[in-house]
Amino acid sequence: MIRILFVGDIVGRPGREALLERLPRLRTELKVDAVIANAENAAAGAGITGSIARQLLQGGVDAITLGDHVWDQRGWEGEIDDLPRVCRPANLPGACPGADHVIVNVKGRRIAVFTVLGRTYMGLKAECPFLCADDMLKRLGGEADAFFVEAHMEATSEKIALGWHLDGRVIAVIGTHTHVPTADACVLPNGTGFLCDAGMTGPYASVLGREVKPVLERFLDGMPRKFEVAEGDVRISGAVIDYDEEGRRSSKVELLHLRRGR
Repeated sequence: MIRILFVGDIVGRPGREALLERLPRLRTELKVDAVIANAENAAAGAGITGSIARQLLQGGVDAITLGDHVWDQRGWEGEIDDLPRVCRPANLPGACPGADHVIVNVKGRRIAVFTVLGRTYMGLKAECPFLCADDMLKRLGGEADAFFVEAHMEATSEKIALGWHLDGRVIAVIGTHTHVPTADACVLPNGTGFLCDAGMTGPYASVLGREVKPVLERFLDGMPRKFEVAEGDVRISGAVIDYDEEGRRSSKVELLHLRRGR
């Protein structure tokens, strides 16, 4: 059995600190074999930097995935190629810097991790996530023994459809981007684990990780404001996936949702 912990979108300093503080104990308590984390909002709530990526990797994260905020931090495009355990979305244009997948070695098994961006209600230029996922499985077949897919998408229908599309071919399809954990964790009929959204690792006394007041005022009058990362009610949210390597199917997917300090 291989147990994978996937950490939902890390938001700003509160999310980083909560994860790094708790991760060593989580790895032991949950008997986790690999940790994958989406960190596209880890730098002040928008993007990531090289120093933050290294901090997370040194703190126990095995692979970092990114989403539509991948290029938000100035200079990151010049740093990503120096970080072999970080991957940008696989369906971005091929000319973009950075790797489109990460290979994580777990108990002698090579697990390829990659993210695909949705195209419904999303602004970043991206190729079809369904065809891209098919291509990744075909292209990496000789390099990997199994695959873990992150669906970084706005529309729940697109995430669910991708889960069915990949059922039986990948360990799991875990959704991110909306920052709100969902209650639909399951194993699909052919053995692929699925969760529509793993939620966010960050402050929940907020609007998706940002201070409530300026966001609320923006909804009321439409005027632009700066949305600072909030501080209150910090939680770690994600998913724990058990994968039976002999049966080549996931046996369990559970939402993990913990308040900081508990």
